[in-house]
Amino acid sequence: MSTRTLVFILALAGCLAACREAEPPAAPPPPASEAAPASGAADRIEPDGLLQRIATLSSDEFGGRAPMSEGERLTLNYLETQFRELGLEPMFGDSYRQSVPLVALEADPDLPLEIQGPGVQFTYAYGPEVMLGTPRVVEQTGLEGSELVWVGYGIVAPEYGWNDYRDVDVSGKTVIVLVNDPGFATQDPELFNGNAMTYYGRWTYKFEEATRQGAAGALVVHETDAAAYGWNVVEDSGKGPQFYLATEDGNAERMAVEGWIQHHVAGEILAAAGHDLAALEAAAAQGPVTPVPLGLKASARIRNSIQFAESFNVGAIRPGTARPEELFIYMAHWDHLGKAPAGGGIDGDVIFNGAEDNASGTSGLLEIAEAFAAAPDPQRTVGFLAVTAEESGLLGSKAYVAQPAFPMQRTVAGINMDRLNFRGKMSDVVVIGHGASEMEDILAAVAREKGRTVTPEATPEKGYYYRSDHFNFAKRGVPILYSRGGTVDREHGAEYVAQRNADYTANRYHSVKDEIQADWDLEAAVEDLQLYFTIGWRLANSDTWPQWYAGNEFRAIREASLAETGQ
Repeated sequence: MSTRTLVFILALAGCLAACREAEPPAAPPPPASEAAPASGAADRIEPDGLLQRIATLSSDEFGGRAPMSEGERLTLNYLETQFRELGLEPMFGDSYRQSVPLVALEADPDLPLEIQGPGVQFTYAYGPEVMLGTPRVVEQTGLEGSELVWVGYGIVAPEYGWNDYRDVDVSGKTVIVLVNDPGFATQDPELFNGNAMTYYGRWTYKFEEATRQGAAGALVVHETDAAAYGWNVVEDSGKGPQFYLATEDGNAERMAVEGWIQHHVAGEILAAAGHDLAALEAAAAQGPVTPVPLGLKASARIRNSIQFAESFNVGAIRPGTARPEELFIYMAHWDHLGKAPAGGGIDGDVIFNGAEDNASGTSGLLEIAEAFAAAPDPQRTVGFLAVTAEESGLLGSKAYVAQPAFPMQRTVAGINMDRLNFRGKMSDVVVIGHGASEMEDILAAVAREKGRTVTPEATPEKGYYYRSDHFNFAKRGVPILYSRGGTVDREHGAEYVAQRNADYTANRYHSVKDEIQADWDLEAAVEDLQLYFTIGWRLANSDTWPQWYAGNEFRAIREASLAETGQ
């Protein structure tokens, strides 16, 4: 953490603490008949409290909030204490915590990728050129002379008439696969979802499909535009312990090696096999590829250190009075990347403080919880869930939906907060995954009252909809709103916002530089949080069940779920 930032935080935190010490303790919320309007409760969401919470969670003391670390212990204690002091009840029976069994696998960084063939002998370095790992809970595994096969985008999508694995057996082989999907590559609105990434474009899908095809390994070709982040994100995220849900079979069904390779590395490998990467990419975007055996073999030896541990989701509820069995849920992930491995970091800074990602969302969760604690009793139960291991593959939310505190068919809807907006006060509000559900209609109505409009995300090709915890709820049929800030600053316009967002992505996202910034607009974040509070308040005091829009892939799941309850 920089000296300038530290001085800024300490000075402001000291002022805030002094001011708060002078305030009398908050009185318990009055009975509903005497309570102030909910709009008054929304005023409990304010900049000073938000900043103080972010400063605590993103402090060096919390060490980057990695699961299975001292930072986790401090974070869990802090969240539980906050919920208890607000007078909120535990979400999980008599406990605020839900166990999430994890296993951490840390590969020995002496992990080159070797490519052999007639007259070919390449060795690529772990870190700057390739990132490799395994989800298998074993001390040693890898590839030994595994045949390489080009499979284009590696997609099997019957609804699009697309199969990149047709007429090929990749059992025991290693596939080279492009990130994103053909719609992005061609910008053809009639192909997949056009510029907007589908789940077929996510790197997680690439590994899942290669596993279904029986491959021993898969290497995703990195491109900054197609992946939506630079190689530094792949490298920083891939080093150090990698977390997985602990399973009885130790993930034995997964591939031996899952990895990324730099674009120029892929080009060199394919050229050695007599192919041009650019030509193969162009062909892959036009239609399902004919897989190409490359006549080359890949070897990589992974040596893991293994650690089992328990991580935790933390949750609290404000019980409903009329329909307590129905839940509206707010969520945010509390974890981040911890500390850089030896030799990592920037200018001696090794702590991934994660101020924006996602100390901000977690602090926003607490601010909204405080507002509900001060509001009249809701008719439906309102929940506040801080999940673990989002950065490791949405693991905490995956564990929650497998064993939810409230059944999925009784979970009305929710809001996910993953990074708040500090760029400026917006005239609009962005919906990630726009065009999904009626939660957007509710957002639009509340935003309109605040003089704001709803805007689709500007970069749907980046696939943010598939990169945060709401996605696990969506797969179970629950519509969760995922919005973030806006695109047009009311004072400075759209270009100003775009430049600041680009600066964050290039210089602070998943970097040790993600710290509190002196130029943050905290009031802008508060505006969004008050918007989210109002949406939750209205749904918690209605009998509305938001539905997915017609044609959405999750609508049938929701309809079947509600049919079980007679909705």
